[in-house]
Amino acid sequence: MVAARETILRELLEGAKQYQVPLYQRTYSWSKTQLTRLWDDIRKLADDQIEDPTATHFIGSLVLAPSPNIGPAGVAEYLVVDGQQRLTTLTILLCAIRDHRARHEGPEHHQRIHMQYLVNPFKAEPQRLKLVPTQANRAAYLACVDSTPQAGGADPIGEAYRFFGAQLAAADDPDDPLDIERIENAVISGLALVSVTAQAGDNVYRIFESLNNTGLRLSQADLLRNYLFMRLPTRGEAVYQTLWLPLQEHLAPDDLVLLFWLDLVHRDPRVKQTDVYAAQQTRLNRLRSEEEIEAEVRRFSQLGALLRIILNPAEEKDAGVRQRLERLRAWGTTTVYPLLLHLLDRREQGTATSEQVASAMRYVESFFVRRLLIGRATANINRILLSIVTEMSPEVPVDEAVRAYLSTGRKHYASDASVGAAVRSIPFYLNGRAHQRKLILQWLEESFGSKEPVQPDALAIEHVLPQTPTAEWRQMLAADLGPDENFAEAHEALVHTLGNLTLTGYNSELGNKSFALKQADLARSGIKLNQKIARQENWGRTEIHARADALAARIVTLWPGPTEQAAEQSDALWGLMNKALAELPAGSWTTYGDIAALIGTAPLPVGTRLAKHPAPNAHRVLQADGLVAANFRWPDPGRTDDPRELLGAEGVKFDEHGRADQSQRIGTEELAQLAGVTPDDLPERLPRQRPVGNVDYPARFIEQLTSLQGPSVATAIHVVLDAWTTLGGTLLYGSGGETSCFLMARGKEHELGNIWPATIYPSGKFEIVFQHLNVRTPFDDITLREELRQRLNDLPGVDIPAAKIALRPGFPLTVLTDAGAREALLDHLSWFYDQAQTPTPASLFTE
Repeated sequence: MVAARETILRELLEGAKQYQVPLYQRTYSWSKTQLTRLWDDIRKLADDQIEDPTATHFIGSLVLAPSPNIGPAGVAEYLVVDGQQRLTTLTILLCAIRDHRARHEGPEHHQRIHMQYLVNPFKAEPQRLKLVPTQANRAAYLACVDSTPQAGGADPIGEAYRFFGAQLAAADDPDDPLDIERIENAVISGLALVSVTAQAGDNVYRIFESLNNTGLRLSQADLLRNYLFMRLPTRGEAVYQTLWLPLQEHLAPDDLVLLFWLDLVHRDPRVKQTDVYAAQQTRLNRLRSEEEIEAEVRRFSQLGALLRIILNPAEEKDAGVRQRLERLRAWGTTTVYPLLLHLLDRREQGTATSEQVASAMRYVESFFVRRLLIGRATANINRILLSIVTEMSPEVPVDEAVRAYLSTGRKHYASDASVGAAVRSIPFYLNGRAHQRKLILQWLEESFGSKEPVQPDALAIEHVLPQTPTAEWRQMLAADLGPDENFAEAHEALVHTLGNLTLTGYNSELGNKSFALKQADLARSGIKLNQKIARQENWGRTEIHARADALAARIVTLWPGPTEQAAEQSDALWGLMNKALAELPAGSWTTYGDIAALIGTAPLPVGTRLAKHPAPNAHRVLQADGLVAANFRWPDPGRTDDPRELLGAEGVKFDEHGRADQSQRIGTEELAQLAGVTPDDLPERLPRQRPVGNVDYPARFIEQLTSLQGPSVATAIHVVLDAWTTLGGTLLYGSGGETSCFLMARGKEHELGNIWPATIYPSGKFEIVFQHLNVRTPFDDITLREELRQRLNDLPGVDIPAAKIALRPGFPLTVLTDAGAREALLDHLSWFYDQAQTPTPASLFTE
């Protein structure tokens, strides 16, 4: 017998209560995907409550059972049978809100939130915490609740705490003193849950098992279809045959759900794809007759024909519209589909021409390209695109309306001047998605109108100044350095910028070759982008900046900018810096140069900014040698504590000279991952089976490995690969210029999906893909990832810090030339393989 009631977080947490997560529950495992979805819901709810203070948002159920342990009088104890992931997340969010408000508004907020929602203040252990997570999560959770220096570590709970801290920092508008208070109110009084409480004596494990072993569910399209034809008692058969069946045959099941969502966001951009059926049913309930329902099905059928064109641009008859559809489809942002459907529907209704539709799409393409170039590829992009149809002006031609909408407010539609500056300084190679970066270079190449265009599939992005410079390259770049400049920081500031990048089919052959040798290969290339590079005598800062300027001039011609009324957003780089610093885990550090390379400036302005303006975790920014800057000052003049002592308490190790451990340093590429500049839903280097063709990828991998690392390393890797396949693993190879090798423990056909522990790069890195493992059973359990890290750290010369357990760290391939290290690695890979084949029971249960 169970009792169910709707409640809010305040009611759940106020009073002397304790919620215990049973041992059979999985450890905390929410990733940024779920955290972002929850945060977006909360931000929307906080905005909605401005107009309607009673607004709520339902976030699911919480199944509880009385604890079999009898606690002290006055403490109501419950087992969390289902819903522990969201309950844990919400209390972590409250920790982040508490700490943000205490830091920025006043210490009274710490005591208020802490004592009201996080602890039972007058109870001793073990009844002090209101939520008691599983043992594996307890230390990380306690660090957040008790605000210790270890709060915000590299584990999933620490990642959630850092994520919410970064979001609160970004959402806190100095001109709006109530914005964070509204967010807190939305969390504690606006998030609605159904609390289902079992009775004493119920088998809670059986309840949990039944909740997590449901069968296949009807899709939202299936539910909507059933609803519609329930409303067509006499016309159903005819409507199904003439309208619904053709629609169903032309669109895949997922595309049908997409269609019904697009139809909703056309009216209300806040509707989520998960709410399609409920929202459509609410709308359709207003209709009364069969004729009205039939008219809706006919309208769906017409919109479905337009969606099919969006999904299959080759079916579009107008060449201009077809080209723009193909490019936007290739870009891969589905939230642009509501606008595309609207534009095609306007043309269908006769209120827009094909030329206007193609022009509007060109402005959207330009918007995407320019945002990526300035390092703002993903900032609020979904909200902007989903709102455009409802907010753009209906009084002007559609192309003008689209451009005007994208040009107003903080939408980061970069001006020509911003593009010119960004192309020189922003690390293009670390921004956006890999295929989007390649598309921009590919479209630039197409703009030259070569009579012998090169097949894009055969091309890869090449760093002319290599990522791992040789002594010869160091000497060439050193000629450009000023007396106070550091080679490593100068290299970091140039290597990933657009001026240093090109397309080539000879990426693996070029590698780290000297510029003189690269010139010969580039000179014989059929790619126009390479011709001017090949004519240079040297390749340093002067040449890279000159090429950047030339590319910027071409870019602003190809992709038109915003209207003259568009506001410059010069604070964007500091917002990105603050987001990256907020995500920096406890026990790690970074440098002024790493931050500068990420945001596209120099180390000195970064240091000046941090000295004068408060920023999250600013004490974790050190000099390149790991020393605290001699002129370091806290922005708060009343603060005098030693940043080195604080870093030590957080877990950073220092040598006898006061230099931080370089293995704990978070570099530019890792900062980009943390800040969301490079999307991290999965690693970009996701392997897939390559089609059989003229390229022998295994042979090319070994050829590159031998060429770049020498025969001893190649032999060692040969041994590792042979042992891996003997275990039962398989090998997949990347098709980029550098042919990477993936050690596959499971293929994508496996019921739990594919998984691999490491990727080997001929350039010299054995990369451990913790970021990928974070979302793969059973290594979504932090304890297994931590065991893998500790096992690898047993190898001589390997020291992967705990702060990098959410990233993609690695070690040099030269480590494996030692027979003992190689044998130890093979033991650890065998352990990994066994774990991947037999997931732990806890990992089978999900919310």
